[in-house]
Amino acid sequence: MFDDGKRPDVMADILTVTGLEKSLGKGSERLKILSGIEFTAKPGEFLTIVGPSGCGKTTLLMSLAGLYEPDSGQVLFQGHHVSGPPEGLSVVFQDYSRSLLPWKRNLQNVLFAMRRLDMSKAEKEALAREMLEAVGLIGFEDRYPWELSGGMQQRVAIARALATRSKLLLLDEPLAAVDAQTRADMQDLLLRLAKQFNKTCMLVTHDVEEAVYMADRIVVLSNRPTRVVEEIEVPLAKPRDHLATREDPEFLRIRHEVIERIRSFKQS
Repeated sequence: MFDDGKRPDVMADILTVTGLEKSLGKGSERLKILSGIEFTAKPGEFLTIVGPSGCGKTTLLMSLAGLYEPDSGQVLFQGHHVSGPPEGLSVVFQDYSRSLLPWKRNLQNVLFAMRRLDMSKAEKEALAREMLEAVGLIGFEDRYPWELSGGMQQRVAIARALATRSKLLLLDEPLAAVDAQTRADMQDLLLRLAKQFNKTCMLVTHDVEEAVYMADRIVVLSNRPTRVVEEIEVPLAKPRDHLATREDPEFLRIRHEVIERIRSFKQS
């Protein structure tokens, strides 16, 4: 946990990305992925990240999480330089079947992520059960992940991220592998949990409608080497509704703007 004795500024950016550069590969096969990425995230904000396929969205997320070391530039989380996975930040991956431990029951999966928290065993279990209840999985604590549907497994992964008391959740296309109805339900669940637990969220998605529906602000990326080309505010009222919100003229306007921006890169 970061604690430098300074009084926190509730309005300060929780995440600041400046001049972020990242290449992958070695020698002649080394490929520049990120080029001078810059943006910020404020406490409680829900950001979505979109861009052309293969532009480096996951590479960006892994760099923000401290899982990739930048070639240059910096990532500041709560005002501190990120040089490895920091406390207070969690990642929810797309492939829930690999991120959950299949030999541990669902409650144990959540507790495993909490092992470094300064809490008693009883406090940890109470919090883990509270988070499973928050995602609608009371009664499934003693089941194994492989006994659940895909959407339910992803709920376990989200409960685990919430239980770590993280301030920032990085979501790497967590809903891409579930069916359409489950995806809609999970979108609403994530929005509700983000508000309920005052989380800052950053969602990478290929789905433009999902990006607009969930976001307070959309970060649009270019073709590789990737840079931020536009940040679009989404002033749609909350809470949102899949019928009313998606029929709102402002939703349709923003959706059109984002699609046209991404298409312009495909044609260039």
